[in-house]
Amino acid sequence: MWPAFAAGQTVLRNHKPCSAPEERTCSNEQALLTIPKPRHLEQLESYLRKELQTLDLTKGISQELKLQPYREIFEFFIDNFKTYKPLLSAIKNEYEATLAHQKEMIRALEPLKAMVTTVSEECTQQILALQEKEKVEINTLKQEKHHLLKFIDNMKEEKCSLQTQVEHLQMSVAEEYTRYLQEYGARKLLLAKLNDMHNEQLNVKQHQAQEKAVKGEDVVKLTLALKMARQDLTKAQVKLNAMTAEYGDVVPRRRFESLEKKYSDLLQEMKTLRKDFDQLHEEYGTLLEIHRETAEERDSFFTRLQEAERSHTPRPNWAKCSEVIPGGAERWDCLAKGKSSHQLVDVLLEEIGTGVLKEMNVFRGWGKGNKVPVHLRYEGEVKNKKPTKKDVVNILKDIWKEKTALDQQTGKRSSLPEFFLSYLQKKYGDASAVEWSYTLSEYMRLCPSNHVMSSFYEILTGKVAEEQYHSQNQLISDLQKELAACDSYSSGSLPSEQFRMALREAFPLKRRDAIQELVDASMFSLDSDDDFIDYISLFKEDEEGNPEPFVAKLRSQYVSEKQEYLQELKNSLGDVTEVDADDLKAAFCRIDPEISDQTLDAYIGLAYQVRREQPDQEVVPVDTILERLCVGDVRRVGPSPRKESTTDFEGE
Repeated sequence: MWPAFAAGQTVLRNHKPCSAPEERTCSNEQALLTIPKPRHLEQLESYLRKELQTLDLTKGISQELKLQPYREIFEFFIDNFKTYKPLLSAIKNEYEATLAHQKEMIRALEPLKAMVTTVSEECTQQILALQEKEKVEINTLKQEKHHLLKFIDNMKEEKCSLQTQVEHLQMSVAEEYTRYLQEYGARKLLLAKLNDMHNEQLNVKQHQAQEKAVKGEDVVKLTLALKMARQDLTKAQVKLNAMTAEYGDVVPRRRFESLEKKYSDLLQEMKTLRKDFDQLHEEYGTLLEIHRETAEERDSFFTRLQEAERSHTPRPNWAKCSEVIPGGAERWDCLAKGKSSHQLVDVLLEEIGTGVLKEMNVFRGWGKGNKVPVHLRYEGEVKNKKPTKKDVVNILKDIWKEKTALDQQTGKRSSLPEFFLSYLQKKYGDASAVEWSYTLSEYMRLCPSNHVMSSFYEILTGKVAEEQYHSQNQLISDLQKELAACDSYSSGSLPSEQFRMALREAFPLKRRDAIQELVDASMFSLDSDDDFIDYISLFKEDEEGNPEPFVAKLRSQYVSEKQEYLQELKNSLGDVTEVDADDLKAAFCRIDPEISDQTLDAYIGLAYQVRREQPDQEVVPVDTILERLCVGDVRRVGPSPRKESTTDFEGE
């Protein structure tokens, strides 16, 4: 407000060093009241109040309407103060530019806000669906657990019942044994009594007969005969008692065999029940372990889900990219065909990068040092030739064609960076060769999704060996020949089953899921429902060198199989940090028993960076060996031993 500006001048004019602070304050307030407000300030404030009163602040752009009167007041203020006009005008322009930039940013972020809201709702619905699905699975597992617990309780009860029956049968057998033993003893006693009575009767009859026959015999003889008979009776009685004592616990053999057979049957039944119970107990323990692992896995997934909810990035609406990509929706659909979100980001970055690259007129040279690649050694500014992607792809294909012809003619493989520079010098001259070299290098660097550019750039920078590029091309060429051989009518198409068999013949080391991925990729662009695959169209490329999904999948499998092969090699080496050539050879032979000596020597030479005739006793870190092998053309020669053992087990 107005008094704040006039207060400083008043204090400076009326300042009295010797006066007290309270007196100076009072005098300042009186001076403020006496100083009138400038007329120009009153006019500006009056104009501002009128303009603000006439505005309709109920509209959506009320803030912009309210800002306009202040902008006009500021312009009047700048026009009246000629001395400060340049500085104030610069301040005003900078504020205007900043406001315009902020408006553009707000306008650009408004669609993203709606997209974020939509994606957030979709993610919330997906999370709720996953939670419902997990609830159903958890309830199913709980019911299965209760069922198994009930089954185990029933088995325990059955076991107790059987144990009780066994004990009852054992008691019954003991009682029967005791009863039969008593009956056996009683029978023996009865037989002994019967024998005694019979003997007595016989003795009486014999005695009577002897008395009748020999009434006149001597008494001495009769006494002696009686004495001998009594001795014989004593001996028979002793022998009978001994036999009774020895065979008192004996049961009849028929009864013994019957009881023994019954006991063995019961024992076998008990062993069977024990075995079933142990198996059920083991299965119960396994189910408990599976349930624990499932619960841990569920908790882990839930934790990861929560982390993903906190840090997830909303899935973009890729269809909006067609509005800013040159060529519109038709070209964007062609670029986005069969690509994942990660690949779409690369495509979008390529389009942005190539767009920025077309606006650049010159590049900055890298210098002429030894660390600079041969084809980029230049100081100063380099002109941008601004070719199209089609032109770049055609130039790179022509370079490959010329280099392959030269290598076949000379019988040895030349360096790609040196040939690249010599080709450009030969075709465009020394003056334009550097310009084309920088231009092509930038295009290749900014287009990683284009196979022609990316493969050439990786070989040019030394990330991948040239043998890998030729190996992939030879692989595709062999597959084309195999498919053409299967096409007996030369119609250019094969039934899907015959196409699958041809893939298995061409790639005997691939797994079934990999073959299925190739078949699915071959059917990606089919417009009809017939069962025939046009295998000739699978190997076509567009004008920018982009292959069909089938060839792209074939190349990606080549890279993934190579990485899997190197991972098996690392696992075979174990926990060692350094390895010599002999141990590395042994590891290769373990994971690939059918590898030839020539191929093995080539891999060892690549790993240790030595020739075949040089000694290879150097110890190199495992990570360094894997990096070197990853650069070269390293792949499996024969089937994996693990795969063979699995196949044998399934056959049995």
